[in-house]
Amino acid sequence: MRTKDFSFDLPEELIAQRPAGERGSSRLFVLDRAAGSFTHSRVSELPRHLSAGSVLVFNDSKVRKARVYARAATGGRVEFLLLRRRGEREWLAMTTKARKQVLGKGYEFPDGIQARIVGIEDELRVLELDRPIDDAYLELWGHIPLPPYIRRPDDGIDADRYQTVYSRALGSVAAPTAGLHFTEGLLASLGAAGAEIASVTLHVGPGTFLPVRSERVEDHVMHEEEYTIPVPTAEAVNRARGEGRPVVAVGTTSVRTLESAFRDGAVQAGEGTTRIFLYPGRRFNVVDALFTNFHTPESTLLMLVSAFAGRELILEAYEEAVRLRYRFFSYGDAMLII
Repeated sequence: MRTKDFSFDLPEELIAQRPAGERGSSRLFVLDRAAGSFTHSRVSELPRHLSAGSVLVFNDSKVRKARVYARAATGGRVEFLLLRRRGEREWLAMTTKARKQVLGKGYEFPDGIQARIVGIEDELRVLELDRPIDDAYLELWGHIPLPPYIRRPDDGIDADRYQTVYSRALGSVAAPTAGLHFTEGLLASLGAAGAEIASVTLHVGPGTFLPVRSERVEDHVMHEEEYTIPVPTAEAVNRARGEGRPVVAVGTTSVRTLESAFRDGAVQAGEGTTRIFLYPGRRFNVVDALFTNFHTPESTLLMLVSAFAGRELILEAYEEAVRLRYRFFSYGDAMLII
């Protein structure tokens, strides 16, 4: 299977640069896999598209203000995306102009913190700092790590709208963007309609920014991400499966978490790491329906939804979405695959 088989034409003006005027007001493209049909709705009408007794599983990870601008010794500004702590004074990071950010190079971070590169791991850099950077520092000096296809600096609205209303566990470097559509009112409406709400935590890692560089899909190696599944969530999902009620994943990160934790015929509670790669031909054991956004061409996310609904049907749906001027990617419109 070739990576370029997951390409599609997308006019640049359909890439949403800002969120919809009001959270939850976006359009909803409903794809019925069994019928091979498309209908068009609104996110606010989601409850009527779900079967009675559905269990919706949300990713409650919270986005860290992980983008920090530093000054190199040569005077140039360098952008770092701080991914993960490596001890008290070390961070694993992505950086702009990576070829120029070589071993031993020094930088000054905001508030006078000095840093230097002490390791290189593939496309990532290991930074050693002269004093610790914690989440309070990042909240003060960091920036929301908007994806590269949003071609503007972050501003005040992103601090609110690039987080889900139910975010709890700080640790992601990108939002679980399907969840950005949900409001407290919509969650209440889902509950009133008989849906059961559950949560997992998967901290979105740097792989969400990295392209698939292999010609063959099967040769791509996924990045590792940490997840947690609480006991009540595992029990709710397993109970629904046993009773024939649908399990609805909100976002691809929820899909990857649930499918990674399926062992011995059930979803297992607890903590773990995953490199699961779901592409056409891979089996889904847990998830019956998926609420998601529209994804970038040739991405692992597009491959995942293609595995769930079929590549031809997904590409046909995307062509229809382009024709009808849906908004794409993180701040764009939504798709429900049933």
